[in-house]
Amino acid sequence: MTAADQRPGAAMPPADGMRPGGPTPGGPTPGGPTSGGLTPGGPTSGGPVPGGGRPPRRWLKIIVVFLLIAIPAGYLVISALQSRNGGEDKAEAASAKGLSAGYPTRVQRRIYDVPVPPYSKKVAFYETNSWKVSSLYVQFVTSRDGLDSFLTKLGTRRSALDKGEVTITKEQARKVGWQVGAPGHDWAGMVIKQKDPQPKLRITVKFDNPAHPKVYVVSTVTP
Repeated sequence: MTAADQRPGAAMPPADGMRPGGPTPGGPTPGGPTSGGLTPGGPTSGGPVPGGGRPPRRWLKIIVVFLLIAIPAGYLVISALQSRNGGEDKAEAASAKGLSAGYPTRVQRRIYDVPVPPYSKKVAFYETNSWKVSSLYVQFVTSRDGLDSFLTKLGTRRSALDKGEVTITKEQARKVGWQVGAPGHDWAGMVIKQKDPQPKLRITVKFDNPAHPKVYVVSTVTP
């Protein structure tokens, strides 16, 4: 054995060119980032960089909260005003017991012969029925022309109204809460009698406002 054979030589690299215990070709370096990924502890993909995003728009949140409070409050105010105005227009009808606001049905108007003029205000009615007699109570505010048209359809006229006369009885008025005949008002009235089964009408008009007289009617039908 020669001296060269006895001297240790340099280690030969493996055939694949990698050191023993080293990483595989193309593999990640120990402790380094994974292939195609992010460094552990780094920001997530697509998220804002800490300290680099937009500050929150607090003023926008304040406006949204204000609108959520203000809009419902506005509707409440409007509803209250509408209710008050509607209540003023129907105050008398509401205070009169038994009366229902609105026009009687067409059938009722035809049976009881009460042709309420179009565009009348504060219209209300009440119907009672029994085996002996049926009655329809109607009130409305109309114009001069409306009153003339109403009376003409009943076969009469304004001149037939007796000034100062209240033809609706106290018992009838009390039934629906009417204050007909109260002193200090300009009253006039008439009674229209017809053969059975045609209705009998008691009409009383309040002329406190001559341009807009208020008409009270009690029409009675006897079967």
